[in-house]
Amino acid sequence: MPDNKEEVGVKAEERLQVIFDILHRIIMHHAMWFEESSRQHGRDKALLLLGQVLNLSTEIQLKRLSKTLGFEMKGEYPQPLLDLPSQKLDELTEALAVNWLANDGVWFQAIENSEGMPQAKLCNDATWAYYSPFEAWSVKRLLNLGEHPGLEGLKKALKFRGYGFINKQSIVEETPTSFVYMMNDCRVQSARKRKGLEDYPCKSAGIMEYFRFAEGIDSRIKTEVITCPPDLHPESHYCAWKFTLEP
Repeated sequence: MPDNKEEVGVKAEERLQVIFDILHRIIMHHAMWFEESSRQHGRDKALLLLGQVLNLSTEIQLKRLSKTLGFEMKGEYPQPLLDLPSQKLDELTEALAVNWLANDGVWFQAIENSEGMPQAKLCNDATWAYYSPFEAWSVKRLLNLGEHPGLEGLKKALKFRGYGFINKQSIVEETPTSFVYMMNDCRVQSARKRKGLEDYPCKSAGIMEYFRFAEGIDSRIKTEVITCPPDLHPESHYCAWKFTLEP
């Protein structure tokens, strides 16, 4: 707070409001730096810079938080998180993935309520066109997949997408040069089904999402839509995509 001597009467809730607002500013400022770096120097160079910034920034921020909050660091990670049981870490991973999806939905609804469904779909599709290549870069970096990890690399990467932690999916019809990826259960579509609503027509967004993600993992991989709402689909899955590794 600006002057603690003058702010003795401020409630904890009000102090936390300031803290969470600063955290949000950090996230947005970070994103704005990346966006402007992309505009000035191209996305490939911006991603290279982002990798450097992410490592150093994370180290600086965790060290400062550990001193302020009094937790120990072990290497790159807070000791209290390392001490959590595997099940709790898995639950935390799923909770964060669900929060990511909820954030996506909140943005969609905000634009839909303000500007209408067509504009919300337009923004949604455009956002996926930017986000999927970024997610591919992030997962590729996380798993150390290398420049051309092929179909095996894509299979690994799909498990580490945000959707990979919260939706049920499967891989079928595998050949040496291709496989089919099916979304057997989708949180968004299943929620609509429970409410008696028709499938959300996500094909246009899905094309941006899957085409760009696969290409981001390995530029040699081409994507084909088998089915995606509003297409008709069997009960076994909501959408299906074929990935082929070209010479």
